Amino acid sequence: MNKDWSEKNKKMQALISKEATFDEGINLLLELRDELFEQITYIVKTFPPVAFYQLPFGDGEGNHCTTLAWSLWHTFRIEDIVAHELILKDKQIFFDGGWQKKTKSTIITTGNELAGDALVEFSKILDIQATYDYCKAVMDSTNEMLKGLKFADLKKKITVEDRERLVESKCVSSSEDAAWLVDYWCSKNIKGLIQMPFSRHWIMHVEAMQRIKNKLCQQAKKGVDQIAYCGLSCGHCFLTSWCGSCRTIYNTCSYAISSPDGVCPNTACCKEKGLDGCYECDELYDCKKGFYALGKDTNAIRVMALFIQKHGKKELLCVMDTLHSKKKFEKIQEVLGYDVEEGLKILEEWRLRK
Repeated sequence: MNKDWSEKNKKMQALISKEATFDEGINLLLELRDELFEQITYIVKTFPPVAFYQLPFGDGEGNHCTTLAWSLWHTFRIEDIVAHELILKDKQIFFDGGWQKKTKSTIITTGNELAGDALVEFSKILDIQATYDYCKAVMDSTNEMLKGLKFADLKKKITVEDRERLVESKCVSSSEDAAWLVDYWCSKNIKGLIQMPFSRHWIMHVEAMQRIKNKLCQQAKKGVDQIAYCGLSCGHCFLTSWCGSCRTIYNTCSYAISSPDGVCPNTACCKEKGLDGCYECDELYDCKKGFYALGKDTNAIRVMALFIQKHGKKELLCVMDTLHSKKKFEKIQEVLGYDVEEGLKILEEWRLRK
C-alpha cells in the first residue's frame, strides 16, 4: 500500500476515534479522498478508451486482475450503496441521477460477480466519461455526508430493516462472489464503514488501477523506439514506469497531458513534417515548440536531441546507460545542467568514458 496514503489512513482512523479530534480526522479523510481522486482523474483524462477494458494481468486473483473501467464502477457503486442504502437511508445517486442510462451499464450491482470475458464485455460497454462523472457525483455526495457526521454517529449500527432494504434493492448480486458483501457491511457500525468503503477500499482499488495502467504502458512499449520525438530517452526517464512514450497510444508525458488534444507539440510538429524526431530538423537549436519553449528548464532535452543529430540514437542510449550506471539522478537536468553548450560538452565527455 502507498506509504503516504496508508499513514494518512491510519492517522485518520486514530483521529476519528476521539471526540476531541473527530473533526480533524474527517478533514484528513476528505484530504485523502481528494488525493486519491486526483489519480483517478489523471487516468481517465490521459488514457485512451481501449485501455479501460484491457486485462493486462489476466483473469486471476487480486484487485489488479480486473479492468480500469470495472475498478471505477466497483469502487463507487459500493460507496453509493453503502452511503445511501445503509447510512443516509435515501435514494442512491445511481438511481436518482439516471446513471444507468448515462453510463450504458448493463448492471446495477457492484460488479463483484463479473469475471473473465463477462468483465471485459461489461467494461467495453461502459461510457467511461459518464462513469467518471458518476464517480465524481458519488464522491461529492459522500463528502457532504461525512462533513455532516457527528462523533456520536460512529456507534450507530446497521439495523435489520437496513439489511432488508439493501437486499431488496438488488444492488448486490446473489452470486457467492458478491453476496458476502451484505453480511460484511451489515456487521459494521458507521465507524467501520468509514474505515473501509470510504477510505481503505479506495486506496486498494486506486493502487490496482495504477498497476494496471503501468502494465499497459510497459506492454505498449515493447519493440517500440524508446527515443521520444523531442529527443528524450524514455527508457532513462524517471517516469518511464507509468508512461507508454509518445510513440504509443499510452503517451502520458507532461506536455501530452497538458495539451488540449493529448498530443505533445513536438510530436505533432514532427508528424506534420514527416520527421522521425526533432533531431532531424535544422531548426532544432533555436526551436521554441513544446518542451523547447521552457528554455533552460528543459534545455537538457534539447541537448539530447542535438547529440542525436550529431552521433545518432544508439550513441545517446550508450551514453545514457553509462551515466545511469555511474551517477544517481532522476532528471537529466541534474547532470547536463541548464545551458545547451555546457550540456553538449558534458555528453561528449561521457561519450569518451563509456
